[in-house]
Amino acid sequence: MARVLVVDDEPGIRDSLRMLLAGMCVVETADGVDAALRAMRAQPPDLVLLDLVMPGRSGFELLSELGHTPHAPPVLVLTATRTVSTAVEAMKRGAADYVTKPFEIEALRIKVRQLLEHRALAREVEVLRARVEERDRLGDLLGASAPMREVFETIRRAAASTATVIIRGESGTGKELAARALHALSPRAERPFVAVNCAAIPRNLIESELFGHERGAFTDARERRIGKFEAAAGGTLFLDEIGDLDVAVQAKFLRALEERRIERLGGSEPIEVDVRVLAATHRDLERDVAAGRFRADLFYRIQVVPIDLPPLRERREDVRLLARHFLAEARAQAGRGPERIAAEALAALERFSWPGNVRELRNAIERAVALADGPVLGPEDLPAAIVQTHRIESLGDAVREGRMGFEEATADFERALLLEALELSRWNQTHAAERLRITRRALKLRMDRLGLEPPA
Repeated sequence: MARVLVVDDEPGIRDSLRMLLAGMCVVETADGVDAALRAMRAQPPDLVLLDLVMPGRSGFELLSELGHTPHAPPVLVLTATRTVSTAVEAMKRGAADYVTKPFEIEALRIKVRQLLEHRALAREVEVLRARVEERDRLGDLLGASAPMREVFETIRRAAASTATVIIRGESGTGKELAARALHALSPRAERPFVAVNCAAIPRNLIESELFGHERGAFTDARERRIGKFEAAAGGTLFLDEIGDLDVAVQAKFLRALEERRIERLGGSEPIEVDVRVLAATHRDLERDVAAGRFRADLFYRIQVVPIDLPPLRERREDVRLLARHFLAEARAQAGRGPERIAAEALAALERFSWPGNVRELRNAIERAVALADGPVLGPEDLPAAIVQTHRIESLGDAVREGRMGFEEATADFERALLLEALELSRWNQTHAAERLRITRRALKLRMDRLGLEPPA
């Protein structure tokens, strides 16, 4: 049965409401804001009936507290007839509705019933949405498109084996998330998952980072240190951007893979290691092999099970799912923000090419939530480059439908195209000109003609 919390400083009102609502719900009472907050922490109610005027902290203060609480219950304000304007102000601050004292019994019951039904429906929608999203995800990887379902299936099949997996994809496609999903579904899930970014570690340190070192192995080696192979014992070692692994280290890494043993720097005793190795890269390793930048024998050793993560532009049908998921995440983290994304904003997100892939989409939504003012995230809350891309795509439709003439559309198209290139290049004119395949001077002339200037 639903739970209702009555917050009023008058004992008679609390008792009356308990009797009026008997049979409809479980009624709890509190004589003030502090008592209400304690009761809500102990067991969150489905509805709050709140008197605004109380000694000490007012009902407005409780409304303010609830405004920063995720999944806060709806609030039905209790007010005297002469203070209806106060109740209207409370609704502007987040209250769902109000009733006036003295209560009309049936009207009160109807409003309580409607708010409880709305609350139950909202929870049901949340549950159904979570079930749909769970169906379309694997760990923290999300996607309902055919390419992502193929990725999910490969991960599920590969997880149970001990085979080395190479995860290929552009930056921001979620390669580490795929590696973590492989580990979580494997028999090694309870053991460590150790990630190493080969591109982020200086070449003179990568060998020590992977294999460890003995005291005195080199100048700064003041004590023994175990490497990532040993740290991942019994679990999974993930080498991100393995294509950046120094050629001199590749031979030692290959030997460790084949013999399942390592030697620390400065050591002479081999150490048995039981790890499952996963690797990832955004590079074309076959080209690197041909150029002598990557060992052919290591390439074939890690190429046992390849998994290709598609760029976001090749699975645009996943953009809405991802955008709504990131919106919910950002709102939960910020404790505020838009509740939904406008259709026009979603269309703009779907049209954008996303050179930074899923990571860039997440950042765009987080930025929009931080800047948005209102319950709906609109195109005006998105980065200019995304909106301009949407504008470019829409111009052709406008001309075809007779809503815009050729000259006007051409001018708008040029402005939108230049703005998109400048935004993507962070207003670096040289880089923007390269994107557009024109000279910097030609770009500057067009910017002057169109009145385009860098943001202040």
